[in-house]
Amino acid sequence: MIIIPESAIAELITSSDCLKAVEEVFASMANRSAYNFPVIREAIGHADALYGFKSGFDRKSLALGLKSGGFWPNNTSRGLTNHQSAIFLFDADTGKCRAVVGGNLLTALRTAAASAISIKYLARKDAKVLGMIGAGHQSTFQLRAALEQRAFEKILAWNPHPDMLSRLEEVAKEEGLPFEAVDRDRLGAESDVIISITSSFAPLLKASQVRAGTHLACMGTDTKGKQEIEAELLAAATVFTDEVEQAITIGETQHAIEKGLIRKEAVVELGAVINGTHPGRTSQDQVTLFDGTGVGLQDLAVASAAVELALARGVAIEVDF
Repeated sequence: MIIIPESAIAELITSSDCLKAVEEVFASMANRSAYNFPVIREAIGHADALYGFKSGFDRKSLALGLKSGGFWPNNTSRGLTNHQSAIFLFDADTGKCRAVVGGNLLTALRTAAASAISIKYLARKDAKVLGMIGAGHQSTFQLRAALEQRAFEKILAWNPHPDMLSRLEEVAKEEGLPFEAVDRDRLGAESDVIISITSSFAPLLKASQVRAGTHLACMGTDTKGKQEIEAELLAAATVFTDEVEQAITIGETQHAIEKGLIRKEAVVELGAVINGTHPGRTSQDQVTLFDGTGVGLQDLAVASAAVELALARGVAIEVDF
């Protein structure tokens, strides 16, 4: 069995590696060559933690396995990231455990890759202003990945706790881009692309605040009850997602579905755009929205990529198991 500890991931895999892996698995999902198993996500009644499993199988790549982990909100005081996880890969021919891979950084990278892919395929080519809602741990990964997809000229940002915006400002400074902390009205009125990455349970952005032609990547809602975007905004947009069933139950789309504002059939898999079976954006004025719920196959794809890179570089830890 191969072990790749969390400490080895940063030197092993790049954001570009993750983008390629996630893009391929989105395409495989849309082709029905890959599928996710039902998600388990529960409050465990200890440490205010959410814990669960995401798993699946890709018949094309033969990636089979699961990610186990969750959200421990008090970890920051312990010097740990709040999201903790490990990814287990199994041999599709024998069922034998093939690898255990640290999942914390990979989760951040694959989540950022998903929103970046949505920008690649759905944002206007002339997008110049990037708006960021949220400034937590994941936000800098989102920002860096987005900046690789369009020639953005300015970054606007809002966060419930303004002091946390400094981490985004530092990234903007590294990239030589102007940065402004603004209110949500201005962010919506001026942004060509908006990324939301919060743990909110109440809408932070209204339909009236978003201008025509905007692309939104909504990346924070992955649990029943969470909500970053007003449901009416989804009704006004063309909605894309990683997996439709997950989006309508635990994603941003759940609220628009519950209100009867959109139908399940109107939600499009991003993989269909990648495969060319859906046109994606069809006009400059169209509002597009990606509901990124995070699926197990993304985790398996990036973990598999990390394993192959570790083997190729001779740094994989192999043990009898």
